[in-house]
Amino acid sequence: MIIQAIRSMIFYALFIGYTAVLAVPFGIYSLFGPKMTGWWVVKAWYVGNLFLLRWVVGIKTQITGQENLPDGPFIIASKHMSDWDIFALLPATKGRPTFISKKELLDIPFFGWCMQNFHTIRIDRKNGGAALPQMITQGKEAIARDCRVVIYPEGTRRPPLDEPKYKWGLAKMYEALDVPVVPVALTSGLYWPRNSLILWPGTARAKYLKPIPSGLDLDTFHETIQERIEPETTKMLMEDIDKGIARPINKALQARIDAHRR
Repeated sequence: MIIQAIRSMIFYALFIGYTAVLAVPFGIYSLFGPKMTGWWVVKAWYVGNLFLLRWVVGIKTQITGQENLPDGPFIIASKHMSDWDIFALLPATKGRPTFISKKELLDIPFFGWCMQNFHTIRIDRKNGGAALPQMITQGKEAIARDCRVVIYPEGTRRPPLDEPKYKWGLAKMYEALDVPVVPVALTSGLYWPRNSLILWPGTARAKYLKPIPSGLDLDTFHETIQERIEPETTKMLMEDIDKGIARPINKALQARIDAHRR
C-alpha cells in the first residue's frame, strides 16, 4: 500500500502540473478566442492523463461499444465513479463536447475558462429544480451546434455497487432535446475510488450500450436508462472483482458485493 500511495502522489503531482501547463495559455486564449476551438488541447489533456494513469499508477483503459455511437448529436449518459470517466468519454464527443458540470468547476481560473470554451453547461446545485430550465436551454443550443452532450444522471460520483440514485434532469433533457441517448456502464470506481487519495492498478473499463431512441415518454425513459446502465455496470464490476482486484475491499464494499451475490 505504501508503494501505491507514493505512485498515486506522483500521479497527482504530474496530473495537476500537466493540467496547469495546458490550462493557463489555453484559458487565456479562451477569454478572447472563438468558441469550440482548441480540440487539440483537450485531446492532449485526456491522452496525456490516460498515459500517466497507465504508467504511473498502473490503471489501463479499455473502451468498448463504439459501434453503438450514432452519427450526429446525441446525449451520452454515463455512470460516474471517478475522474477517469471524463478522460474515457471525451474521444466519443468527436471534438464537440458539451459537459454538464457544477458551476464551481467553471469558476476555477484558467481551467474553468477552458471548459467554457466548449460551451460547458453550468449547473448551480443550490438552485435545485430552478436550474433545469437553464440546463435545457443550453442543451438545445449545444445540440443545434451538432455537439454531443455528456451528463452523469446521478449528478455525482457513486461508489461501486451502491444503490442507484438517478435524477429526473436527464429524462427532462431527453424529452426537450429530442435526440438519442447512449447509456454508458463502467468500472472505474474499483481503481480510482471516490474520495480516496490512493489509486489502484487494474483495467478500468467503459462500455457504450445500445442507444435509446428519442420519443419515449418521461417515465418509460427514466426506467429504461436505469435498466440499461445498472445491470451492465453490476455485471462488469462483479467480473472484475471475481478476477481479483488490487484495491483492498473494505467492509462497505464487501457488504455490497455480498448483497449482489445473494
